[in-house]
Formats: sequence, C-alpha cells, structure tokens
Amino acid sequence: MDLLALLVTPLAGAIVLAWSGAGRRAPEVNAAFSLGTFAAACALAWQVATHGEATFANDQFFIDPFNAFLVALTAFVGLTTSLFSRPYMRIEAADRRVTPGGLRLYHAMYQLFIGTMLLALTTNNLGLMWVAMEAATLSTVLLVALYRTPAALEAGWKYFILCGVGIAQALFGTILLYIAAERVLGAQGVGALLWTHLDAVKGQLEPRVLSIAFVFLLVGYGTKTGLVPLHNWLPDAHAEGPTPISAVLSGLLLNVAIYAVVRCKVLVEGSLHSAWPGRMLIGFGLVSVAVASFSLWRQRDIKRLFAFSSIEHMGLVAFAFGMGGPIANFAALLHMTVHSLTKSAIFFAAGHAAQKSGSQSIDRIRGLATVSPTVGWGLMIGALAILGVPPFGVFASEFLILTTAMRDHPWATPILLLSFAVAFAAIFSRVQSMVFGDTTLRRLPHSPALLPVFVHLGLVLMLGLYIPPFLATWYGAAARLIGGGG
Repeated sequence: MDLLALLVTPLAGAIVLAWSGAGRRAPEVNAAFSLGTFAAACALAWQVATHGEATFANDQFFIDPFNAFLVALTAFVGLTTSLFSRPYMRIEAADRRVTPGGLRLYHAMYQLFIGTMLLALTTNNLGLMWVAMEAATLSTVLLVALYRTPAALEAGWKYFILCGVGIAQALFGTILLYIAAERVLGAQGVGALLWTHLDAVKGQLEPRVLSIAFVFLLVGYGTKTGLVPLHNWLPDAHAEGPTPISAVLSGLLLNVAIYAVVRCKVLVEGSLHSAWPGRMLIGFGLVSVAVASFSLWRQRDIKRLFAFSSIEHMGLVAFAFGMGGPIANFAALLHMTVHSLTKSAIFFAAGHAAQKSGSQSIDRIRGLATVSPTVGWGLMIGALAILGVPPFGVFASEFLILTTAMRDHPWATPILLLSFAVAFAAIFSRVQSMVFGDTTLRRLPHSPALLPVFVHLGLVLMLGLYIPPFLATWYGAAARLIGGGG
C-alpha cells in the first residue's frame, strides 16, 4: 500500500496540475502532492527498516536498503524543491519569463519527473527501469526548454539528443542482459529481467555477453550520470532551465542514473568473478573528477559553475563504487546523500541570487551579503560545504574515499588531491566575489524561500559530525548488498 501511494501520488499530481497548474494556488498544490509523496516514502523506508527487503506485485517491484534510502532522499529533496519553487516561479511569472501555460507545464512535468525517478528506483524489472529513465528524460527536456529562448531550446535539444543516444545504448545493453538471462532462466518473458531473479543466478550467466552488456549499460546510464566524456548536455541543461529543475537534476537524477549502473555492476561482477567493471568505473570516475575540476576555471555562469561541480562529485561517487568494498561503498552512499542536499541548497541560493541581479553572470552578481544576507551566506556556506571543508558531511565522505584510495589505489590519490585543490580555488574565488563587495542588486517582489537552504545545510553539517545509528546501519546494509572490492 505504501509503494502504491508512493507511485500514484506524483502521477495524480501531474494529472491535476496539467489542468490547474497555472492557478494562483498551483505552487501550494504542487508542494502538497510532494508532501504526500514524501510521507509515502517515509512509510516505505520504515517498512524496510523494520521488516527487511520485500517484493511486490509478483516481484515486479523490489525494495531493499539500497533503493529505500534513495527513495527517501528523492522524495525529501523533491518536497523541499517544491517549497523553494513557490516564490521562485512566482517571481519568474512576475518578470514575464514564464507564461501561464509554461507554469502549467512546469508543475505537471515536475510531478511526472519525480514519479518517473521513484519508479526507476523501486522497479525490480530492468526493462521497466529503462522505460522510467527514458520518461524522466522526456519530462525534463520540456522543463529545460521552459523559457523558450534560443539558448534554452538549444540546451533542451542537446539534452534530448545526447541522453536519447545514451539511453539507446542502455537499451541495447538491457537486451543483451535479457539474452544472457533467457539461457539460464528460460522463456519467462519479462521475468527474465527481474533483478532479484538475475542476482540469484548471476554466477551462471554468460560472462562474455554480460561484459559487452555492461559496456553499453555504463555508456548509456553514464550519459545520464554526466560522466566524462558523456557530460556535454549537463552544463547547458542546468544553465538554461529553471533553477528548481537544476536542483533536482543535480540532486536526484544523477543519483538515479548511478544507481542503475551499480545495480548492473553487481550482476556483471558476479558473472565474471572479476573486478573489471569496477576498474571501468574507477577510470570514468577519475577522468570525470579531473576534467570537471579544471573546467571550473572557465565558467562565467553561476549555474554552469555548479553544474561542473556536479560532474566532479558524481565522478567521485563512480570512483568510490568502482573501488568497492564496505568502506568505499559506504562512503559513496554517504557522498550521494550529502551531495544531493548540498548541491540543491546551492542552486536554491544561486537561483535567487540570479533573480536579484537579473543575470546568471558571475561578474554581475555582487554584494549578496549586503542586499540579502540569508541568500549570500546560504551560498557561501553551501560552497564551503560542497568543497569539503570540515565539519560538513562532504568532508567525511571524501576523507573515507581518499583513505580507501590511498590503501587500494595509491596512484589515484595525487590526481584526486590536485583536482580537489583546483576545484576549491575556482569555486571559492568566484563565490567570495559574489557574496561580498559593492552591490546594485534589486529587491525581489516575493520573499525567497530560504528555509530549504538551511535545512539542507543543517543536515549536511549533522552528517559530518554525527551519523545517526539507524542511518549508519542503513548505509552499512546497502554497502554490503552492493559488495565488490576488497
């Protein structure tokens, strides 16, 4: 029942808001549906915590510690982003950047996007997971191009083409996985793509077929994750779409894509009895961290700046999952959590900063601490948190990843340290100039919703100082489930 509520609530929200999404109370309706989704996610997570993993609907849906924590995180950030978007989208409408039809589209597609991500996380069927990822792509294409400017249309088109090509590669990988499964499980139809069934017989699956399948799956879902060199869509999509969509793209969609990669990695490693899939993730992850860090110096748009930061951090997550083992997997799960919370908070603050200046150009945003101290200090604290300054949670997860790399892959440690130093200098120098100094920024017609910013940053601070026992147990169970490494 909790799973049904989780999946039906955002779908119902999309239908309702498709009719009434331009109304005066549409932002509140959007937030109300997001609250219902979060309540259902909490109930489902509690069920897993108390009764363990479970399957539903003839094994078509499956909940375990790995996806349960991501479901709760997705629903929580979806809720806080909907609260942030209330004044944000009203300001956009007041500035005539969004038409009433655009508001209707925004609210309906927002709920549909959250629903498709939750479907991708909870389904046990790898084919249905691919369908959900494709649906998430199609809904966000419309959101990225919401402003209908030439740059927004170009970004939406680039996002559609690159992610469409990528998801096609994932489809081919899924077909190869089905071919390998059918030889072992027989003609079960869609049952041959159920992850729990495949996990039970992964040692019997044809290794060569699964090796090829994993290459296509990694390229396909890696495109959605933003791994270099498949990342070109991500900075444009973040820069041209509404800021709430930048928050959920960085904070949620990238997590769901890396989740799909890790689920496939578990199967392939079990078939090959080899760490080869992990080494591929290490390679893609390390290249992503290095390229994204050095690319930060070239950015002059505040949202593009933090988009490249997302590429860097998802590369670090991929690197950690590639190393495998209980500590690295634990660190990767923690990093996914703190990155989602921190990066969405940063986009919340950056969005209001851009509205105050009337531009996303870093050179035109000055004196935030004078005009709006909450926005300015929210941006500064968020930047320090994402850069791994102690005692924030990003420092804890990066420390675990670095120490594991020193032990298992010492050759990678200098690359990571150099990349972190470059990223720190690039981001801190730009944020400092935006927060302090003389200002010509305007007052906004609606008060910004900054409670989500400080709630997120407060949680990230807490996770750096103290991880609650139930959450540590949750992460540990998920890390053991993922397995791999030493």
